[in-house]
Amino acid sequence: MAKGERKRAYRGRAGRMQGGRGSGKASGGNVRLWGRHAVEAALKNPDRVHRKLWATREGVASLDGELPHDFTVEYADGHDLARLVAGDAPHQGLVLECAPLADQFLKDVIDGSGRPIVVLDQVTDPHNVGAILRSAAAFDAAAIVTQDRHAPPESGVVAKSASGALETVPWVRVVNLARALEELAEHDFWRIGLAGEAETTLGEALPAGPVALVLGAEGAGMRANIASHCDALASLPISDAIESLNVSNAAAISLYAIATR
Repeated sequence: MAKGERKRAYRGRAGRMQGGRGSGKASGGNVRLWGRHAVEAALKNPDRVHRKLWATREGVASLDGELPHDFTVEYADGHDLARLVAGDAPHQGLVLECAPLADQFLKDVIDGSGRPIVVLDQVTDPHNVGAILRSAAAFDAAAIVTQDRHAPPESGVVAKSASGALETVPWVRVVNLARALEELAEHDFWRIGLAGEAETTLGEALPAGPVALVLGAEGAGMRANIASHCDALASLPISDAIESLNVSNAAAISLYAIATR
C-alpha cells in the first residue's frame, strides 16, 4: 500500500455484525488483529495471508495507502466491532482476520550481521512480549526467541502491544531454550542474562561482538538451567528507590545499551 496514492473504492459488504461480545479469537486456526498500527502492518506484510477485514469507514480511511481491489471488507460501526475483540480492546475501527505467520527457525535469523537476538525465558504476558517486539524493531534486533510451551500465542493483544513489529521482527519458537542458547554460542554470540543480583553491570559485560540478551519472567527471573547457559550475568544500575524494572522496560534499556556501545 503506497503512501500518498489515491485510494481505490473498497469492495465488501456493508452491514452490522451479529452475535454477542467475542473473545478476540478467530476461528479455524486464524488470528484476529485489531488497531490501526497492527492491522496496517499486517496488510503491508507480503508474508501474511489475509482473510477478511471488518472496519468502520473512518478506520479504512485512516490506513496508509490502499487495499487490493478484491479485498473482502465488511463495514460496521464501532459497537459491532467491539464484539469481535477481547474485552474493551481499542480496535480503532479496524479488525483483521488472517492466517498466523509461518514458523521461523533460529538458523534462519543468525545472519552474520552482528545484530542482537533477544531470548525470553518464560515471559508469558502478551503485553510484555508485544512491547519487547516493539523495542526489538526500534533497536534493530535480529529476532526474539521463546520456548514454545512457555510463551503466549500470536494474538491481537501481542500485535497491538507490538504496534506493527509483530510483522517485521522474526519470532522464533523453540522446543528447548537451553539448546537454542548453545546454538547461539556456536555462532559466536555472547550470551548475557539479566539478573538483578548480578554485581557486573550490563555496560561492563557487553562484548564487541554479537549479543544474545536473555531475560526471565518478572518475579521468578531466569531459570537456573537457562542462567547456567549464559556467558555472563549482568544487572542494570537502577536506583535503590525501586526494586526492579518491568521486563519490557529492561529489554528496551538493554537493547539501547547494545546499540550504542
